[in-house]
Amino acid sequence: MLKLENVQAGYGNILALKDVSLEINQGEIITLIGANGAGKSTTLMAISGVVPCRSGRILFNGEEIQSSSSDNIVKMGLCQVPEGRHIFPQLTVQENLDMGAFLRNDKAGIKKDLEYVFDLFPILAERKTQDGGTLSGGEQQMLAMSRALMARPQLLLLDEPSMGLAPLVIKQIFEIIKQINKENNTTIFLVEQNANQALHIADRGYVIENGGITLSGPAEDLLSNQDVQKAYLGI
Repeated sequence: MLKLENVQAGYGNILALKDVSLEINQGEIITLIGANGAGKSTTLMAISGVVPCRSGRILFNGEEIQSSSSDNIVKMGLCQVPEGRHIFPQLTVQENLDMGAFLRNDKAGIKKDLEYVFDLFPILAERKTQDGGTLSGGEQQMLAMSRALMARPQLLLLDEPSMGLAPLVIKQIFEIIKQINKENNTTIFLVEQNANQALHIADRGYVIENGGITLSGPAEDLLSNQDVQKAYLGI
């Protein structure tokens, strides 16, 4: 479904991604783990068209997208939940969800998807008239994920969904990620500092260090890898 071939991207004179190559197949949960500043978020933003790709190719369902605009990438079925949530704080929960469906005009489908996200996160249904900025951190994460789902993505990019959340909320978020993947056959690319949690729900994983992929394989193999355990799992 998604393929990166020798992608380079960065900010100004700083090259954050150095020949990154990876593949994601339909229906998978893939995780990208690495230290702060390794290039995890930049990888997602390059895929989403937020950070320009300086060289290499990004293919989504066989079509090159490295020169496409972010809105066209969303139209194609690829949507990102950014690090830090970035909901619209002065809009209500309902209005945030409406923004997620902004590029759609299938009213029946939008209504069905709205019911689905309210089933996933009942607290959002209870607070649909409440301003997004007044929600807790966990509720804002639920809203950010739901807003992305309202775009009906084939591939959902999740950037640090557990950041700043309480352990019980983190557990709930990861259960929902598995549910979204299983029920909707939504492919998920998960960037996460909580490597242990991420690898336990992923099919495969990649390790990024200093802007380059250094290791990849089945999630269970990465969990048992001594270098991964020492660097990212605290073992």
